[in-house]
Amino acid sequence: MPTVNGCNIPDELLYDVENHIWFTEQGDGTVKLGMTSVATAMAGQLVAFTPKKVGRSVKAGKSCATVESGKWVGPAKSAAAGDVIAVNDDLISNPDLANSDPYDKGWFIILKPDDWDAVKANLTPGSQVTAAYEAKMASEGFAGCP
Repeated sequence: MPTVNGCNIPDELLYDVENHIWFTEQGDGTVKLGMTSVATAMAGQLVAFTPKKVGRSVKAGKSCATVESGKWVGPAKSAAAGDVIAVNDDLISNPDLANSDPYDKGWFIILKPDDWDAVKANLTPGSQVTAAYEAKMASEGFAGCP
């Protein structure tokens, strides 16, 4: 797994670097998404995760969930519009899963996107994300993951 300044960035995922969100296609027309290890390290230990409810719509560039840590409260923004078809109930009851395992047990929601091909074209493949994340981390003054 590639790392950027100590942060794991799996190369099989797609990234919205600006919003620190990863996406992975589920093979059935849906996508799973969550926060990157960069985002969870910057935010600190997550203490609350409140996703949009199953059946609700998410607009592109808008919140699919609210996350809260000791340092930060804010939206997790989805680059894709669509309908929420599943939420990670384990993360609701144990939000620090996003810190300990952001790419597996710490996923946020599964979305049925409206126009995935258009969104996918604007995401950065993991195999090409290193330079983009190095620049993003530098611009935010974030030295890296512990």
